[in-house]
Amino acid sequence: MPFELPKLPYDPEALAPHMSAETFSFHHGKHHQAYVNKTNELAKEAGNDALPLVELIRSAQKGPLFNNAAQVWNHSFFWQCLSPEKQTLPQALQTKIDEDFGSAEAMLDAFSAEAAAHFGSGWAWLVMRGGKLEIMSLHDADTPVAHDAVVPLLTLDVWEHAYYIDYRNARPKYIDAILRNCINWDFVAQNLDGHGASRVDQN
Repeated sequence: MPFELPKLPYDPEALAPHMSAETFSFHHGKHHQAYVNKTNELAKEAGNDALPLVELIRSAQKGPLFNNAAQVWNHSFFWQCLSPEKQTLPQALQTKIDEDFGSAEAMLDAFSAEAAAHFGSGWAWLVMRGGKLEIMSLHDADTPVAHDAVVPLLTLDVWEHAYYIDYRNARPKYIDAILRNCINWDFVAQNLDGHGASRVDQN
């Protein structure tokens, strides 16, 4: 069965004014759909179309198939990281963040700085490695799924198509708006179990 564009877990209008329905129509409906279509095409050509998405990413060499498959997974994970309602941090996540960053505010400041300073296209991530939380950024389509022992918890897309309709070139405003108002902290906390990669896998 071909990979599919996952449905958004909320209405496209639900994150306004922080992220508009117009942005979702392009980002989800066009960009993400194009990655799905291209992944299906390239996986079939390579004879890998029976593999689950995560396994396909991990087995693919860097190039068009890896890039498109990784972007399918990255975007699917990103949508789950967003929430229409402003949430507080679950206690287990708050405790872990306090342990590794000192406070939630310190973690958010560090995440914002990493995302804003990222040169070019890519993704900012909160991950767990060796039992400790870290903030990292990955370029273009790269993904924690492709890196051993890196557990994805939270991501923010910093490709221009993620924010240009709503914020033009003001990436820091986009970062601040989403991090402060639209994060699904319940989903982030769930990923402390180490199973974040599988939560948006497709068979």
